[in-house]
Amino acid sequence: MTEHGRRPPRRAQGELEASVLSALRQADGPATAGWVQERLGGGLAYTTVITILTRLLAKGAVTRERSGRSFAWLPASDEAGLAARRMHRVLDAERDREAVLTSFVTGLGPDDERLLRELLGQPPRPSRGD
Repeated sequence: MTEHGRRPPRRAQGELEASVLSALRQADGPATAGWVQERLGGGLAYTTVITILTRLLAKGAVTRERSGRSFAWLPASDEAGLAARRMHRVLDAERDREAVLTSFVTGLGPDDERLLRELLGQPPRPSRGD
């Protein structure tokens, strides 16, 4: 608590997740929760860092590997990959995919529309199951 008896404002969950991912990207390799906690500073509890890492693991945003009695954590992909994963989750949550995609594409600016058309003109990439 602050000297006036009020707690500092809480950060949104998404903000904490973004901060943790940013810290992991700064690491030279797998990083422990303790390392992430030190990197973030600001008095985050170790248990809070573990909770955020566990949530990110459930979302597929990070991976982990055994490191002694604990785990070392890695981002599952770069920022572009994480943004694409979020876009997929939003699309998957909607019933009318065509309407969502149509709305998205018609809302693109000219440069993004041109880029998307160029990307769609490329041959399809092999699926992961192939």
